[in-house]
Amino acid sequence: MLWTGWLDWRIGLAIASAIAFTLMPLMFSAYIRLATRGDRYYDLDLVPNQPVAIVFGAGVWEDGSPTPMLADRVQAAVDLYKNGRVSKILMTGDNSTPYYNEVAAMQRYAEGQGIPREAITLDYAGFSTYESCYRAREIFGITHAVLVTQRFHLPRAVYTCHTMGIEAVGLGTPDWGKFRDDSMRYYTFREVLAGIKALWEVHISRPRPTFLGPFEGMS
Repeated sequence: MLWTGWLDWRIGLAIASAIAFTLMPLMFSAYIRLATRGDRYYDLDLVPNQPVAIVFGAGVWEDGSPTPMLADRVQAAVDLYKNGRVSKILMTGDNSTPYYNEVAAMQRYAEGQGIPREAITLDYAGFSTYESCYRAREIFGITHAVLVTQRFHLPRAVYTCHTMGIEAVGLGTPDWGKFRDDSMRYYTFREVLAGIKALWEVHISRPRPTFLGPFEGMS
């Protein structure tokens, strides 16, 4: 009987731990969504005017052209600019090698849509959402911005920028219903895990970005 009771206790503890392990990431994700609910928009006409839009990188193809997700983000920033919602665009992404350049692809796309080069600033060292938000504040001096990214990523982006001292709102571009369901399941699951990392980075570890450098401002 004692052995059976001890075994039942171990099984119960294992089940409780498994449930907690499963639910905790979902709770963190829900917290991030709740904390940013009033600062996320899905209709461009409702987005408050801000001095700058920050567009996050989302991959380029081998020929250097933007992926569909990235093209959607840049197009939304183009629309914000053309509708007078912002006067500058910061494009932040990965240019870690000479053969991979997200921000150059973003710039080409935006200029092809009629955005003047002087309205665009490039951040070549935005290797993650955290690093992009950190550098936006510390290198480019941004204190108010519209963040442009897909809806699944928007809560984390807004939350991270808030903790960096940026009064940010976000414009979410479509994802579910536009991109393949299997891709969106992957991105949604990945985002739940990324939320845990984001909370650790902004509230506990606060790492310096890969590259910081001198202050540049937004001219």
